[in-house]
Amino acid sequence: MSPLLSVRGVEKSFTMHLRGSVRLPVVANVSFHVAGGECVVLGGASGVGKSSILRMIYGNYAVDAGAILLTDPESGQTTDLAGADPRTVIDLRKTRIGYVSQFLRAIPRVPAIDVVAEPLLSRGVGPADARERARELLARLNLPEALFELPPATFSGGEKQRVNIARGFITDHPILLLDEPTASLDAENRDVVCDMIEAKMAAGTAILGIFHDDAVRARIATRIVDVSAFSARRAA
Repeated sequence: MSPLLSVRGVEKSFTMHLRGSVRLPVVANVSFHVAGGECVVLGGASGVGKSSILRMIYGNYAVDAGAILLTDPESGQTTDLAGADPRTVIDLRKTRIGYVSQFLRAIPRVPAIDVVAEPLLSRGVGPADARERARELLARLNLPEALFELPPATFSGGEKQRVNIARGFITDHPILLLDEPTASLDAENRDVVCDMIEAKMAAGTAILGIFHDDAVRARIATRIVDVSAFSARRAA
């Protein structure tokens, strides 16, 4: 199957403006691809640049060099996110690429069910249908129903992460990025998330993730890309 995500020769560094503009290299010549139905895992020790790669692919970090190619599975049209303007990046997030980050970011006082439903609402799904789908996902992730209508600001870490996961999985984006989604979950809910990942793979989603849990990685990874090979810090 043709790749839906291709990363080619990507480089990233940070400039420390409060430290005399010292340049801190992160990764160099990052190259790999992810096809539909795969779950490719970024491996390597902490600090080699795994999360930075995900953030570049999602458009949160600028890319110093290289290309990040996203291919529409229906039209075959390919867009280079690395050189895209902000409007195009926002459109790609709506239509082609989803993201579950390590931490839930939500507007205060918005109920958990509406936090989860929002990605569907932004794509034109009606409020009742969006909330029903959100309710189904939150129930599958064992979040107590009493919390559905409450803002997640006061939830436990595991409860917040389940809201975060439900929000990321509610759409049918062809590409899905996962940054340690199971890190704060108990064994039962880790299994639920693995089931959800496997269902996405069966539907043809291209998944790129970071998982530090060996059992989770062994279960869902189709390939592991060792980011240590791209670490600019090690090479510097």
